[in-house]
Formats: sequence, structure tokens, C-alpha cells
Amino acid sequence: MAKRLRAGVIGATGMVGQRFVTLLAEHPWFELTVVAASSRSAGQTYAQAVAGRWMLPVPIPEGVAELMVYDAADVKAVASQVDFVFCAVEMDKDATKALEDTYASAGVPVVSNNSAHRGTPDVPMLMPEINPEHLKVIPAQQRRLGTKRGFIVTNPNCSIQSYVPALHALWEFGPRQVAACTYQAISGAGKTFATWPEMVDNVIPYIAGEEAKSEQEPRKIWGQVADGVIVPSAGPQITAQCIRVPASDGHMAAVFVSFVRKPSQEEILAKWAAFQGEPQRLQLPSAPKPFIKYMLEDDRPQTKLDRAYAGGMGITVGRLRPDTVFDYKFICLSHNTVRGAAGGAVLIAELLAAKGYLD
Repeated sequence: MAKRLRAGVIGATGMVGQRFVTLLAEHPWFELTVVAASSRSAGQTYAQAVAGRWMLPVPIPEGVAELMVYDAADVKAVASQVDFVFCAVEMDKDATKALEDTYASAGVPVVSNNSAHRGTPDVPMLMPEINPEHLKVIPAQQRRLGTKRGFIVTNPNCSIQSYVPALHALWEFGPRQVAACTYQAISGAGKTFATWPEMVDNVIPYIAGEEAKSEQEPRKIWGQVADGVIVPSAGPQITAQCIRVPASDGHMAAVFVSFVRKPSQEEILAKWAAFQGEPQRLQLPSAPKPFIKYMLEDDRPQTKLDRAYAGGMGITVGRLRPDTVFDYKFICLSHNTVRGAAGGAVLIAELLAAKGYLD
């Protein structure tokens, strides 16, 4: 890319915002020019704003530490210094939706990590390797918002990003029934063990809203654009349970699946090994190669050992075997704050840039 695009991070002081800051610090296509947060942090340097609550194992990037934090509500000031923004605010759903609409209506493309607009029919919920064609709904969204350049694209819930790619690679066999049990790290709640000591030596069998997202969001991802909206797919039928476990990062899923046309294990492994999407074909900077890595060991993937595969952007799969109720079962793993949050959003922005949506 001949010219680097100016990026802003809205909600830059939270855990996902911090991930955005580290991923953008040396990005070849994007330059981080604005960090914004609540009015409480506005006017401070970024280092001051996150003092005592920096949650990542790497230091604050030098080029970011002295940036002044803007008030996220000051849309005009932020918009004047960016070509697009990432949004990772920690606000209620209605307030988040209103803020993202305001940025988009002001002509600023928004790549959102928030759930507020995932159900909006003309807002793409993108996994770049799976449904890049959903970007063609953007003109309809722009007409609704009354803007020629601004729009909103979201990434999906972090809990589905480990296993939906593995199922998508097998789409030609017709997945018809899926059961998934996810074992989700505490960073998915924006926590560390220091801030959530109750999770040490503990498992909580409930995460508010996660099971509905796991059952509904894949259908939008597998849906089709028609008449200016995304129409969710009719199947497969999905049931999910979501469990919080004492891991710092990494969401694991135990997946059970039956097919319309049952493939052999050899066919499944071949499809996973060969699968690539638009990011790999376009050689986007953050695209993992290969996207899906199958692990042969009986005890892999493991959260601690394998969550950082491909810099946290890839998916690891293992333990494929026949099931006594479904056709097959297997294990999937992804890094929830990289692939499932900030890194996935950066990959979306790279795809948008490559396709000309950020021009």
C-alpha cells in the first residue's frame, strides 16, 4: 500500500483497546493517530490513562504512550484526524449503537468489536475468510445513514471464531446439526486473575448472552445479501453451552457435528489443510497461513501452548474422531482477544482497504 491510512481506536484504554494499540504500533498499512476513551481519560496522555491498568504482557508502544487521549464523544475532533476507526468501547448496547452510528454518519468508516450492531440487517458481521461478499451490503447501509463514505462493519462474538471456520471448510458436506461447548478465558470478560481472583481454581457454567450469540451469529455469517440486507441462513441447527474457565487467554470449543453427506475423516482433514479465504489469496498482512492447523497429538490443541498460533490469528484443531450420536467430534482453539477481537478487526480493516472501501 503506497500510503498508510490513519487509524483511530475508540475505547483505547480497555483490554481490547490495548490489543488494538499494540497491533497497530508497527502495522505496515495503518498508522495509529488517535486514541479516544471516556471523558474521564480525555486530556491525559495514553500512558497516564492506562497507568495501573495496563493488562497486556508487553509494554505500551513508545509511539503511543505520549498520545493525548480524546473524548470518544467528540466525534468531530476525532474524525478530522483519521481515515477510519476501530471501536471497542465498554458502554451499554444502545449507547454503543448511537456512537457508532454518529461516527459513520460523519463519514468515518467504523470497524467494531462491539455486539451492538451485529444484529443490524445491513451491517456486515465479518469473518474475512468466510463471508467477504457481505461487504456489498455497505451501499444500502450508507443510504440509510445518509453518508457516502462512512459505514459500520462488525466482527463476530469471540466464542464462535474457533469453530465456525472449521465447520465452514466442510460446508460442501452440508453440516446440519452442531453442538458446541466453549471453554472461555477470563480475558473475554475483560479481566485478569489480579482483577478477578474468584476465577482462580474455579469454573463458572454461565456467561451472560453467550449461548444465544453462539447459536444465532453463525447463521448471519453464513447468510446471503438480498435487497440491501443480510438474510441469515436456515441452518445448520446449533446448540451451545458456554463456560468460563481459569485461563488467561484462549477460547476452546468441543464440537459435535452431523452432515447431510457424511465425509470420511480423510476428506475432513484434506479440507481443513487446503482451506484458505480472501485474506490468504490477497496476502493481507495479518492473514494466517495456513488459517486452520490440524494437530495430530492426542492432547492438542492446548490453550496455553497453542493459542498464539500464527500470532494468535490462526485456528488450531485436533482430536477428530467418530461420535456415537453425531457423525464426528473435534476440538478447536482460537485466541479470543487477538483473532476473536482486535486482530480479527484489524484483518477486516485490511480487507476493506484492499477492496477500496477505505479510499
